[in-house]
Amino acid sequence: MSQPAPNQPLAGLRIVAVEQYGAGPFGTQQLADLGAEVIKIENHKDGGDIGRHVGPYFFAPGDSHFYESLNRNKRSIGLDLKSADGRAVLEKLVAESDVVFNNLRGDLPAKLGLDYAALSAFNPAIACVHLSAYGRTGSRAAWPGYDYLMQAEAGYLSLTGEPGTPPARFGLSIVDFMTGTTAALAILAGVVSARGSGIGRDLDVSLFDVALGNLNYVAEWYLNGGVTVERTSRSSHPSLTPSQLYTTSDGWIFVMCNKEKFFEVLCGLIERPEWATDPRYATFAARLENRPAFNADLDGVLSTRTTADWMRLFEGRVPAAPVLDVQQALDNPFLAESKRIIDFQHPEHGPLPGIASSIRAGGVEHPDKAAPALGADTDAILATLGYSGDDVADLRTRGAIR
Repeated sequence: MSQPAPNQPLAGLRIVAVEQYGAGPFGTQQLADLGAEVIKIENHKDGGDIGRHVGPYFFAPGDSHFYESLNRNKRSIGLDLKSADGRAVLEKLVAESDVVFNNLRGDLPAKLGLDYAALSAFNPAIACVHLSAYGRTGSRAAWPGYDYLMQAEAGYLSLTGEPGTPPARFGLSIVDFMTGTTAALAILAGVVSARGSGIGRDLDVSLFDVALGNLNYVAEWYLNGGVTVERTSRSSHPSLTPSQLYTTSDGWIFVMCNKEKFFEVLCGLIERPEWATDPRYATFAARLENRPAFNADLDGVLSTRTTADWMRLFEGRVPAAPVLDVQQALDNPFLAESKRIIDFQHPEHGPLPGIASSIRAGGVEHPDKAAPALGADTDAILATLGYSGDDVADLRTRGAIR
């Protein structure tokens, strides 16, 4: 099993994470993959991170596939933060850490003393990063919230699926993942700021703000032009053609000629060179105006051969992709070229295949440790804080730790 090496990009960064479920653990896992020490604080009295118990697929009780997908390369300490003993442990950790992160309901960080006002006494340079549903201020601070609710309220469901069908969510927990990624950015911003000034701060991200921010150019069109984007047929781009699904003789292919040079190449490869000069199709504006006729013509050509045939012909010259299911996507031979699926080593279950970090750091291999058992690192972490074996045993007897 490889260990985090000193030359990992984030070696030496310590993050104390009061986290559970999806968005928060996804964000800190990205940093753990890059060598940061992420210490999960889990309340052992209620089973730890709720993600451990999210089925329906498990390696063992309390060790779900869901949990393993979000917590690799981390450490776990079972700690009751509501007890005086547990709080004392937290304060010692804060004194020797760079970041305290949480993804609790917006009103809880202040109540639990996880904000900068409460923790700066133990480390003035601590960055306190908060991921919540709707933020820590305002009328919804105490509201619980989840990915799919954000997709609904931020307009995603109105943009997803075929026209005339019921609203549909994005097929993945994309708001969770994007918010976790944004939280990772906030963590690094907080650390850079604190290391420069010696003074930490609170930084906030929320599911709602990230969901709203992802509207991006669609929001710009409405806010500055009054245009409300609606669902388009076959997942087509609202302003570019061709940029959508087309039929082949055995399935589907997604073609995206988002530059005119690609359209000219497409016309040559499909043996329709005249389309490049046809006034109905020669420009973005013309193709958009004549989209139904153009799409019917392109469907007619692409439906004469298989998806694989067209992919071999286009081969990087025309931006295109086959439409695969999840099994086909993960069995794709392209994934093996650069170890996009790797084995994470588990002490009980052996190697667990998972998706490698999407950041590739030159010259090092990222650590490959599977997610920790609840409290797996409690004793080791407490030892680094100066607790003796008798101290640890006493804390365990009093129920402060696991």
